[in-house]
Amino acid sequence: MRSAPTILHLDMDAFYASAEQAAKPSLRGKAVVVGGLGPRGVVATASYEARRLGVHSAMPTAQARRLAPNAAYLVPRFSLYRTVSEQVMGLLGRLSPLVEPLSLDEAFVDLEAGGTADDAASARATGEGLRAAIRAVTGLSGSVGLAGSKMLAKIASERAKPDGLVLIEPGSERELLAPLSVRVLPGVGPATGDHLRRAGMTTVHDLAEAGEAELVRLVGKAHGHGLHRMALGLDDRPVVAERDAKSVSVEDTFDVDLHDRVRVRAEVERLAVRCVERLRAADRSGRTVVLKVRRYDFSTLTRSETLRGPTDDPTVVREAAGRLLESVDTTGGVRLLGVGVTGLADFTQEDLFAQAADARELARRALEDRARAVEDGGRERAPEPVPEGPEPLAARGWPAGHDVHHEKYGHGWVQGSGVGRVTVRFEQPWSEPGRVLTFRVDDPLLRPADPLPLVREPPDYSSWPASLPKSRSEPDSAGGGTSSP
Repeated sequence: MRSAPTILHLDMDAFYASAEQAAKPSLRGKAVVVGGLGPRGVVATASYEARRLGVHSAMPTAQARRLAPNAAYLVPRFSLYRTVSEQVMGLLGRLSPLVEPLSLDEAFVDLEAGGTADDAASARATGEGLRAAIRAVTGLSGSVGLAGSKMLAKIASERAKPDGLVLIEPGSERELLAPLSVRVLPGVGPATGDHLRRAGMTTVHDLAEAGEAELVRLVGKAHGHGLHRMALGLDDRPVVAERDAKSVSVEDTFDVDLHDRVRVRAEVERLAVRCVERLRAADRSGRTVVLKVRRYDFSTLTRSETLRGPTDDPTVVREAAGRLLESVDTTGGVRLLGVGVTGLADFTQEDLFAQAADARELARRALEDRARAVEDGGRERAPEPVPEGPEPLAARGWPAGHDVHHEKYGHGWVQGSGVGRVTVRFEQPWSEPGRVLTFRVDDPLLRPADPLPLVREPPDYSSWPASLPKSRSEPDSAGGGTSSP
């Protein structure tokens, strides 16, 4: 535990949905739901307007539609989210060399290591400066928590939502934590929480009072020791700049159960190619190939094969995944398939197998094989191609929310499609809400487009945060709108 609140936790507010609202003026202030739109789709993020209607992440999209029938339902645009995330992480990197990303929209920062804060006043000023910089560069809001430990900084950012800052003064930890649910502590998930509840412990105060010995008896030595320390507000985990990935994987849930064995094989091969693309993008290789199959009855099977050495060869991974599939009974139907690679390394073993054809060519061949195998009545959406530029939207069913450009009307986004037509709203992040027009899906003037930046001309932050206070002698320059428990 630190004597000053110099660990910062940033959590962007309803990130995917907020990015979509920023990109689409007609959706600002309205309920927006981002996620899978098929019969088995799941909500990835809901805007705060949608949350007030009861929609939340991980909820089936079908249930969300019943709760919020008038919301805008959009397919994720990860290229946009990654771009915005890079901008945000770039700002965090200017605060400190110790930035620990947890996801695209969440990270810890060690302000002390960066010399940007050493007491409560400078930490608060740095947090407020960060929030202002994020809004200026991306147009989005983020919530900031400041504390003497990672656990408390994360709790603080949750209390700050949406679009706020909360600073927890060192020394107030136990008083703050005491009435909170045991689920706020790291490592306490639904199963552990239920186990503790049955033992009569529902709050952090209950854990602190129970004592270390009782917690060790209930949940084991390592977990019990850690829980007791955290219940006392003690957390010495450092901010780690490099979070080493342990695996790379991709998976798909199908709108209709797959029964055709040839179709299942083609899907596994397609997923293997996508998995290798992610592996190569991370400059990694892996030694163990893992296949995941969820059957019609929700039973989930995993099979793995360890190679003689690490590889990033798409043919090797594809063939290994195919061999694993041979050991799985898919009779009755398959609802989910996944391919992953574990045992990651920074090198490949060149003589493991002969180098395969280029991954892009393999992907095209897999798509061709699948197209020949699939009969009418299968899943409508085609598998993801591997294009040089924007993904061909017509091949993907014109996903709702994705970007298009019309030679006459300019940039817009897909509101919906069906029966051979696609409806587009023409607007830009910095324009007024635009008009809506409908076209044939094969209109030669309509084509896919890259997402536009959310801010037309982001300010130059190359010298930031030089102006932030860095010493205890400087006054707290933070404005209003923040709180400290």
